[in-house]
Amino acid sequence: MTNPLKYAVVAGFALCAALKADPVAVRHVQGYIHGFVILKDTDDKILASGDLTQMPAGNRVTATFSLHFADGSLYEETAVFSQSRTYRLLTYKQVMKGASFKTPETLSLNAFSGVVNIQYTDKDGKEKTVSDKLSLPPDLANGILPMLLTERDPNQAETTLSMVVSTPKPRIVKLKISASGQDSFSIGGSGAKATHYVVKIDIGGVTGVAATVLGKQPPPTNMWIAAGNAPVFLKLEGPLYEDGPIWRIELASPVWPKTSQKQ
Repeated sequence: MTNPLKYAVVAGFALCAALKADPVAVRHVQGYIHGFVILKDTDDKILASGDLTQMPAGNRVTATFSLHFADGSLYEETAVFSQSRTYRLLTYKQVMKGASFKTPETLSLNAFSGVVNIQYTDKDGKEKTVSDKLSLPPDLANGILPMLLTERDPNQAETTLSMVVSTPKPRIVKLKISASGQDSFSIGGSGAKATHYVVKIDIGGVTGVAATVLGKQPPPTNMWIAAGNAPVFLKLEGPLYEDGPIWRIELASPVWPKTSQKQ
């Protein structure tokens, strides 16, 4: 789904080669999904609504996540991934535009060629384009992080994945993901459990120390995945853009109009 961690690059990154990151193994084959989501601020005010879909075709799946804001802004991610023994991101595109975002931006990548393109508008209102070719690792999580968490080995203490971010030059960063126990919730009065995951960007070396001292260490992103034999994404809390506020994305239920009782 979303790239909620891109803002952290402003603090700078010292990538740690010692961190081992492997693709997530396929435990449940991904199929058709269409869910509805809403985005709220920390005061529970609804700011945007949208949906998430997964459309399989052979061993490839196209995952799309979109948010439409009341002010006309748009956040959209489209990720195509394969699911043969392990999950592998093939292509990805992220679009952020409108007044809700500090910097309008479009990021796209092709995992086969390693080409990453970023179009953005600078502070002077000028449109800029950055293109680079990177050695992209097989464990990229852009656009599919919530899905990968549903497939994560529950016996694994910590998972490390990679993500392409813009600085605005494209860079590869590491995500350190750990489970933080289970939280309770209810549906229709019945109790259920969700696994709470904490996602952090590892900023190592001198840069990491400086970020901590200067108060620029980014806050973690929190995700909740329904526990049990059929794990599914439930909720995310974190910023969507650089220096952005903490927003909450969660599943939504349809609201039906009241029907007349007259016959």
